[in-house]
Amino acid sequence: MTTHYFENDFIKLHYYKFGSGPKHMLCFHGFGMHGKQFTCLEATLGHKYTFWGFDLFFHKGTKLADESLATVKRGLQKQQLVDLIKQFCQHENIDRFSVISYSMGTHYATTVVEGMPHLIDEYIAAAPSSIRPGRLMDFFSKNKAGNKLLEKLMLSKKALLAILDLFTRLKFIDNTGRDILYKEVGTPELRFTLYACFTYLRFLQTDEPHLINCLQQHNIRSIFLFGARDKMYLPKIGDAFFAKVPHAEKVVLDATHEMIKEEFATTLTRMLA
Repeated sequence: MTTHYFENDFIKLHYYKFGSGPKHMLCFHGFGMHGKQFTCLEATLGHKYTFWGFDLFFHKGTKLADESLATVKRGLQKQQLVDLIKQFCQHENIDRFSVISYSMGTHYATTVVEGMPHLIDEYIAAAPSSIRPGRLMDFFSKNKAGNKLLEKLMLSKKALLAILDLFTRLKFIDNTGRDILYKEVGTPELRFTLYACFTYLRFLQTDEPHLINCLQQHNIRSIFLFGARDKMYLPKIGDAFFAKVPHAEKVVLDATHEMIKEEFATTLTRMLA
């Protein structure tokens, strides 16, 4: 595995390259993770794919040219992300590719599929938040009052923990979801990252009719993986979507939300090798 940077006026994008196969796979990790999240696939699929694992916005080594609060509030437009991926692919001489993503990263991957479907072979989404983000994400990212509340809360660990407890009692999230979020608010930096991800990425909303058309028109193989014990994104959230995309492959793992582990790698290897 090697580490690299792609830099332009917008961003200094840090990424990892692993595997040596002739096909390319762009990797979009989950919240609080990093571009190495999918290295579990290298041993069994590295002969088929070269993986490109990005540190996503506000994570690890990737830095926007301007990470001010004003920029975060302005938000990222979908076309900005698509243009960035186009430039990256030109930089690395990638003509076609697949995408793999997890949780928060599925919003990135879905945007890329919608924006450049003619270049994509496979679309893989684990814990696909992009299908149905959930009430908590909608409240904090799209609701004006909710987003303002989150801005205030990010300055106070005590207040943020109190609101997580409240949302648990109101059943916006379950205990597992609360514990996952609790781990991500331990420092001011992590709290800013949480706020920034909710706010900056709010425009990466799935255009379902367009996505379905892209998958069908361009014959993109689509694989969705769920955890049977994932209380944040239950397997049933995709039922309405899958009824409209009969060729989509739905896999349910014996896992919680934190599913990028051995069974995940074994299952995908069997499907892709």
